[in-house]
Amino acid sequence: MTEHAHERQDEGDRADGAVHVSTGSGNTTETTGTTTPAIPELVIISGMSGAGRSTAAKCLEDLGWFVVDNLPPALIPTMVELGARSQGNVARIAVVVDVRGRRFFDNLRESLADLAAKSVTRRIVFLESSDDALVRRFESVRRPHPLQGDGRIVDGIAAERDLLRELRGDADLVIDTSSLNVHELRAKMDAQFAGDEEPELRATVMSFGFKYGLPVDADLVVDCRFLPNPHWVPELRPFTGLNEEVSDYVFDQPGAKEFLNQYTELLQLIAAGYRREGKRYVTIAVGCTGGKHRSVAMSEKLAARLSTEGIETVLVHRDMGRE
Repeated sequence: MTEHAHERQDEGDRADGAVHVSTGSGNTTETTGTTTPAIPELVIISGMSGAGRSTAAKCLEDLGWFVVDNLPPALIPTMVELGARSQGNVARIAVVVDVRGRRFFDNLRESLADLAAKSVTRRIVFLESSDDALVRRFESVRRPHPLQGDGRIVDGIAAERDLLRELRGDADLVIDTSSLNVHELRAKMDAQFAGDEEPELRATVMSFGFKYGLPVDADLVVDCRFLPNPHWVPELRPFTGLNEEVSDYVFDQPGAKEFLNQYTELLQLIAAGYRREGKRYVTIAVGCTGGKHRSVAMSEKLAARLSTEGIETVLVHRDMGRE
């Protein structure tokens, strides 16, 4: 198995339950002369087999998190308690849980309820990917899906989606890795978790082409097909929305600047509501026909506007270059 294939096929799908250890910094709280252990920050990483759980976990490990792979869900509260006793040496814990634990959901629901009762703050990161992408990754490394049994890979994928449906709905952050390579996934994780302080809200602005399908992790979808398509302008066709000529053409069209201004104002209203509801991540998908011209140009401007409004923003052009 090559290193690249190993990473793309979710190198974390190991059966040995290996523990990845990294130290972080933490503080204790002084209360009436006694020391109260600080409860570690907890992230639960889950998702589809082959979608990149291990890459996401490795990224957090590189950022200083204490990472445990394939921990039985029933032991998560115990791990948090041990971290609280570490005198600040284990301030951030990431746990990878998946369908390798056969009583997965029963134990996980009980553990999450236990954490809530103890007022432990936790976040769930869910790694998603399309069936086609997952099949290609399993075939590339010639490994069976952990749930396929005597059936096909697609049978295992379908069974896993059914088991994970409830957890996906509870996730704080969903990342679709269908079109991401290892480095792009790491960049997304870095954008969400790097830094000493959590920003109020983080946004991903993603351009895409409707003909390639809607991004499955989109919270909001913007349709730029109301603007004339530069594809039909011969001198602009070879270029993308990153080129000044294409961007100028798009924003010289009636309604383009007005749309950008008013949608930015709408996002400010939505962002305020997200903050009140405790939602810290939002993915805004900006689409046109092929994801090459209009959506790219609009995404660039929209991401810049959000950044000036104090929203930390990651920009992704999903389908640019696919033609």
